[in-house]
Amino acid sequence: MRTGFIQHWLGKQAASGAGIAQFIAVLFFALFGLALSMFLAVSFGAKDLSLSTVWTAIIHYNPELTAHQIIHELRLPRVLAAAVIGAAFAVAGALMQGVTRNPLADAGILGVNAGATFMIVLCFAFFPNLPYSALMLLSFMGAVLSALLIFLLGSSPGGLTPLRLTVAGAVVAALLHSLSSGIAIYYELSQDLAFWYAGGVAGVKWHHLELLAPIILIAIAASIALGRSVSIIAMGEEVAVNLGVKTKRIRVLGMAAALVLAGVSVSAVGSIGFVGLVIPHIARKLVGVDYRLIIPVSALLGAVLLVLADLAARMVNPPKELAIGVMVALVGVPFFLYLAHRERRNL
Repeated sequence: MRTGFIQHWLGKQAASGAGIAQFIAVLFFALFGLALSMFLAVSFGAKDLSLSTVWTAIIHYNPELTAHQIIHELRLPRVLAAAVIGAAFAVAGALMQGVTRNPLADAGILGVNAGATFMIVLCFAFFPNLPYSALMLLSFMGAVLSALLIFLLGSSPGGLTPLRLTVAGAVVAALLHSLSSGIAIYYELSQDLAFWYAGGVAGVKWHHLELLAPIILIAIAASIALGRSVSIIAMGEEVAVNLGVKTKRIRVLGMAAALVLAGVSVSAVGSIGFVGLVIPHIARKLVGVDYRLIIPVSALLGAVLLVLADLAARMVNPPKELAIGVMVALVGVPFFLYLAHRERRNL
């Protein structure tokens, strides 16, 4: 990536303040970390495979070899899914934090994932034979409905504030989780839904990736295009209005992109929280407050986090696997408590 292109993209004033060299360095190390983590995740699992076997299977796939079949049909799709969906959750969190000006915003914490999961539970109970494309669409609709409910609860009376938004999200998430559990128990779906509650990429196959990957990549590209406006909104409502930003439209577009990313991801891997909370804060520390930089860096770091979480979930007690959501929560819960304590101290 050429420095001149980035300067033209950001504008001279933003480019000089953001630190282009630092941004390029962060991108380079994030890409290197993602490539390394993906290669390790493909290499290690219940069956030990040599690094040379993995490399040969990726470059020259031979369907007659069992080791190549394991890599190509089982490990590659789950690792690619972890990378793509980790990027999706991270970018969704970054957008939510930017357009709501809430540092605690995340698709899981605000109840958006719970809405998507609730719709999946309804599908399993009443329409068990739906194709994956329909399940993805309904999961997105669940995310939208829960988001509307959260904003309705959080905005009255007295207007929408970060604290009201967080509390409304927690209430809606608790309600939807309770309803989902009740339906699952009544219709004896507990075993089928255990995967969706805990989260995991083991069930993702190539035909799932063919559907979800293009949608996620387009949504991430649209999110980057919104980066400048989101950066201005994050400075404050008055500043954004004075600079001519149509705040309502940008908020709607930003939340729409975040809901697409969260809803599609939940339909594939279940409800995985905290990726969208932790990663944008790390990206902000690395590249500053410009969301044109935060969003792509968040995408890469989110991909690295979920790939490593999936690898750790497989390696803790092989051949059994822990839920990937548990591994992410081990990082996310302490980070959330730290942020909540810091925000309370700043009030």
